[in-house]
Amino acid sequence: MDRGHHLEQAGPPGQAHRGMTVVRTARFLGRSFTYGYVVTAHEPDRSVDLHVDKPFPMLVRYQLADAEGGTEVAIHATGSPGRFFGVLTPLMRKQVHRSISADLDRLRSCLEGAP
Repeated sequence: MDRGHHLEQAGPPGQAHRGMTVVRTARFLGRSFTYGYVVTAHEPDRSVDLHVDKPFPMLVRYQLADAEGGTEVAIHATGSPGRFFGVLTPLMRKQVHRSISADLDRLRSCLEGAP
């Protein structure tokens, strides 16, 4: 397990549903944050929308689509770093992109059974 990115479902196990929280511990810009993604919408096997407050308020949408030879995964994130991170917006944009790319790489490794 990657110590910098730990996920844990809060509450009883089961399929994603509106109101469910997934707790994540991650390192971002040299700081460790533990926060909850709250599922705000879910369409099984198609999409899930999440809201998160840390490290800054963000809406994240994961979309799945059938593709030749597999599944296409897209992640869309929107948010505003606010006053604390505001001056660092260009750096934050790059860091969020890097973090999302790493999430997709980990997802691919898990799904394809790679170490």
